Amino acid sequence: MKILMFGRGVIATIYGWALERAGHDVEFYVRPGRAATYGDAVDLDLFDTRRRVWGQHVVEKWPVRYREALEPGHDFDLIVLSVSHHRLAEATAFLTSRVGQATVLVFGNVWAEPQAAIGDLPLDRIAWGFPQAGGGFGADGVLHGALLPSVIFGTLGRPPTDRERAVREAFREAGLRIKERPDFRGWLWVHFVSDAGVLSQGLRLGSLSKLVGARGDLREGLLTGRELLPLLQARGIDLRRHRGGVLPFRAPTWLTAPALAWLTAHVPVARVSLAAHDDPDAEEPREVCRDVLAEARRLGISVPRLEAAEPHFAREGTGRV
Repeated sequence: MKILMFGRGVIATIYGWALERAGHDVEFYVRPGRAATYGDAVDLDLFDTRRRVWGQHVVEKWPVRYREALEPGHDFDLIVLSVSHHRLAEATAFLTSRVGQATVLVFGNVWAEPQAAIGDLPLDRIAWGFPQAGGGFGADGVLHGALLPSVIFGTLGRPPTDRERAVREAFREAGLRIKERPDFRGWLWVHFVSDAGVLSQGLRLGSLSKLVGARGDLREGLLTGRELLPLLQARGIDLRRHRGGVLPFRAPTWLTAPALAWLTAHVPVARVSLAAHDDPDAEEPREVCRDVLAEARRLGISVPRLEAAEPHFAREGTGRV
């Protein structure tokens, strides 16, 4: 399969590497002028858990190919669109006239109604998924990250189409197990508020990396997530269909917080996923928290913990989201 990774972010790079290693033809679309800045290879420092529980440590320089233009007549079979949720509208608008014959995999956070989030992209060309990988680029340009053995795919209330099945097969060929989520809209929103709970505490500390092993702060993140569950119900999500996703927030924090602290401190794949996020100026965590708080206020849902963290993600000079 000929695959275009949209951008050269952490998720695009990790999965681009895995897909190319499986024999797929992978290129990256980047903004004009970025290819020279990035160079012709990516330095990787990854924990790859596809075959080993504790992960295989991969350190290598991976040669990559970039393109700075995308014509409507291109011959890509798949475009993997993994961008920050607040950049999704801009990305889909760019791709609408350039999708060609490709399937577009929307591969990341979505907080809007999914069908509205893709703008004018044709719905029958869309596949929905979510990565199970993480990390960050260090100051030295090295990508420090982790790749879990499975990846999430879902649908919006109907069986997968032939296009969607073909995308799943490409990821299977890369050695990844497929986890299906039939109510993908609900799953995305559960995950989004889960992120908001943890991110709000990372922002309060200065960066996500400071949450590694921080039992008290992780407990606050779990409690913040718990107070956001009524927001999901107000948006029409049946939480009974997402028992696994909400369990960490409903379970006693005397049990979950120490377990999470231990995992982030001692398990390489969990530690790297947090420790690599050390940029105090990262915009996506702030945008996640802003959007969740704005929706809670719109719907009249009380979220005191998230509101208490607001000074750490409010827009500069406003004090409000």
